[in-house]
Amino acid sequence: MSDSSASRPVVLDVWCELQCPDCHSALDDVRALRAHYGDRLDVRLRHFPLEKHRHAYAAAQAAEEAFEQGQGWPYTEAVLARTGELGSRGEPVLLETAGELGLDTDEFDTVLIDGRHMLTVDADQAEGKAIGVTGTPTYVIGGERLDGGKSQEGLRERIEEIADRLLAAGEA
Repeated sequence: MSDSSASRPVVLDVWCELQCPDCHSALDDVRALRAHYGDRLDVRLRHFPLEKHRHAYAAAQAAEEAFEQGQGWPYTEAVLARTGELGSRGEPVLLETAGELGLDTDEFDTVLIDGRHMLTVDADQAEGKAIGVTGTPTYVIGGERLDGGKSQEGLRERIEEIADRLLAAGEA
């Protein structure tokens, strides 16, 4: 095995929906995993907006813009902390959150109109459906899908077991 592959981080895809209370509950686990593994674990936000949440699709596009502006995870966490407000007030919450983080709100406004991140969101959703994601949050690591929508119980430990095994195999 070459040296470059040994240092490649393990990828954890987190299929999430920014109007989903269960995804908000899962943030503690995601934060803990990011803190524990640092650069050894590449935690990627993947979008799976659910039809029952009418602002989730716009929120997913806004999150993509936040990643482009270098504040993806802080923005995602801030929006998830306001799922109820997002449900009742909609897109103004997305713009206010961007402003609070010092992001370019004019750009966010434009993104929500021109839909430049729609393809990314659609591709994530299509891939999620193809691999059997039905709800959020759902985690995929090392080819294994873990459904967090039913229960978060024991999921962080399971993800750590898989990550540790993959990291050990990468260093062998």
